[in-house]
Amino acid sequence: MTGWRRMGRSSREQPPAGSEVATTFLRWTAIRAVCHRGHVLVSSLYFVLDAHLSASQLLLLGSVVAATMVLADVPTGIWADTVSRKWPIVIGHLFLGAGMVMLGLVTAFPLLVATQVLWGVGWAFSSGADVAWVTDELDQPDRIDSVLTVRARWDLIGQATGMVAFGLLAWAVGLATAIVISGLGMGLLGLYVAARFSETHFSPTREQRWRVSWSLLRRGVALARRDGEIRLVFAATLLVSGAGVISWLFPQRLIALGFPSNPLHWYTALGIVALAAGAMALRVIEERIEGLGVARRIYALSCAVGVLGLVVLAVAPNALVGSVGVLLWGGIASNVLRAVGVIWVNRRTTSDVRATVHSFLSQADMAGKGLGGVALAFLAQVVSSAAALLAAGALVAVAGALVAGFRVDRAPSVTIGVGEV
Repeated sequence: MTGWRRMGRSSREQPPAGSEVATTFLRWTAIRAVCHRGHVLVSSLYFVLDAHLSASQLLLLGSVVAATMVLADVPTGIWADTVSRKWPIVIGHLFLGAGMVMLGLVTAFPLLVATQVLWGVGWAFSSGADVAWVTDELDQPDRIDSVLTVRARWDLIGQATGMVAFGLLAWAVGLATAIVISGLGMGLLGLYVAARFSETHFSPTREQRWRVSWSLLRRGVALARRDGEIRLVFAATLLVSGAGVISWLFPQRLIALGFPSNPLHWYTALGIVALAAGAMALRVIEERIEGLGVARRIYALSCAVGVLGLVVLAVAPNALVGSVGVLLWGGIASNVLRAVGVIWVNRRTTSDVRATVHSFLSQADMAGKGLGGVALAFLAQVVSSAAALLAAGALVAVAGALVAGFRVDRAPSVTIGVGEV
């Protein structure tokens, strides 16, 4: 509690600095989202139309990314808590850019796997370090939940912009060239981080780094084990992410249901509508997220919306109905679940192990995607893509039931001074 109170006094003494930090972070979030979502849009069609990957291969690519991040998340998270919050983000941009550029140059499945390894390493470096950086540098604990919710909304705005920009670019120059350009943009964005991200509230460890790193790891594990709400978010994230890998099948599923003859235009339009729906949902919860038990209720409700969306897509008779399912899951549920999970964990994590605990959350995310990808790929291959979608819906339903049945008003198993969710 003392640390948070001290940070609160500092934020009142220096409000302009906090505002500049938030603005810098939000701008970076939006620009990164432009490159990221533009790449995801174009590459998802590239995998189907140019590389001709099967449903099981698409899901296995998701598992490769997940496995890479599971292996890399904790070391990079500890580095962010020990050495720097800023420079792991810079390095992450370089790996992301390299993987994205390479993807636009190859179509053979083994080489596509290699691009996803680079992609996974890049996200592992950034994961946790970004939230830890803005939480410490903003230095205003009463604002951080709101900033992180706004960040999720700006991310969606950036994604919508990216879909429009790269949809038009892919139409003009082709899918592969658009993918390469998105990678170059992501790599160059690392220069913005290097130039604009300060570290005035972070004190790096300069001596006995291995000993300190081990100590941070143990403290992070202890916090995650003792706090029931953190464990709950980890478990729910594992299940939701196991289901979320099914989104790799969305373009193929919609095309099979009779998507119009030019899937690039229509899938771009659907993505923009979905992102707009997600942004509106996040705007609604932005002013309400700090209330007692609100995060739990929003999470459970979003799971219900997600289940509905996946079931609708699985049983849809045509592409129009299937698009409603994509809207419910890909636009609303998945975006709200991701944002609320990060806020929930961040609220219950102390500054000294913040990036480490967020890396554990990312590990739960990636472990779920890895396991879910393998299982759903098997179902899609042996049964059908519709069966895989229904199985994904079942996973989300279990996550929602776990969260809905959890009592947040009981005494926390560990006190960390940031209050109840």
